[in-house]
Amino acid sequence: MTTPHRRTAPLRGADTARRRRAADGRSRILLRRAAVTIAFLAAMAGTAVGVGAFGGDPIEEAAGGLLAADSTHLAPASSAFSIWTLIYAGLGAYTLWQWWDPRDDRGIAMPAIASMLLNAAWILVIQAGWVWVSVPVIALLLAVLALLFRRITVHPPRSLVERLVVDGTFGLYLGWVSVATCADIAAALKGSGFLGLGAPELFAVVVLAAVAAIGIELTVLGRRPLAAPAAMIWGLAWIAVGRATDAPHSPVVAIAAVVAALVIAVAAVIGAVRGRRSPAGPDPRPRPDPVPTPGTHRAAPGTRRAAPGSGREAPRSGRAAPEGPGR
Repeated sequence: MTTPHRRTAPLRGADTARRRRAADGRSRILLRRAAVTIAFLAAMAGTAVGVGAFGGDPIEEAAGGLLAADSTHLAPASSAFSIWTLIYAGLGAYTLWQWWDPRDDRGIAMPAIASMLLNAAWILVIQAGWVWVSVPVIALLLAVLALLFRRITVHPPRSLVERLVVDGTFGLYLGWVSVATCADIAAALKGSGFLGLGAPELFAVVVLAAVAAIGIELTVLGRRPLAAPAAMIWGLAWIAVGRATDAPHSPVVAIAAVVAALVIAVAAVIGAVRGRRSPAGPDPRPRPDPVPTPGTHRAAPGTRRAAPGSGREAPRSGRAAPEGPGR
């Protein structure tokens, strides 16, 4: 005869395992939230170094001035960098918001952490004067942001707040870094003595055409993204201002930058209009099975439903059909 203690022992063991899994899940969530917060603080510390708060040189003066507004044909005017205020404010909002996001269903946390740490690393590398080392750093940052952008366009936000602090923030981040990568590469090439194959203006125009193509591609991805194209338009507009009002003076590059910005703007508007006319795609995230309505049940394995109007019943398997979840 089975004693009560032996019957209840498996139940206690299962309950203990469930509690342990729940505790592990809570620990992982807390670790993820803390890691995002630490990465944000590291990015803020790097920014403080980049503006000279801790004795470092401002970015435009570091590395021999290679990243100054008058250094290359692809350098934006100084006012362009004010977009970082909006990006950092968005990163701070995301850092706070993710403390209320228990699951991170869109897989944002890890690439967000990497992007903030890479941003701080880029500033420190520039402070050290290693401009060529900064190129792979910013290229990796761009790749991480592209991965994050892909995830937020495939998986839609669940609320307006999430759309603003996640999609908006990282869209701006990606769009600006796309333009900044071109300026960083141009600065590294100038530091190595590269003069654009004797035609620096033509070289700059080709790069701007590539930026426009990337901007068009961003406008057709996902669910009508606007923040990334907007940041690219911002950067291109300030390149145009820089080449029209500052050295190296180049009306050709200024016009090319304006055209690239207009092309991206038109593509973004067309994408937004088309997106409103077409229904949004289904959310690919798994959802629980619907609970069957009263009076209905699922067919048991091995049975077939009778054809409508046949007058014959489906053969029974001898077992009750399983009911839906929670029934």
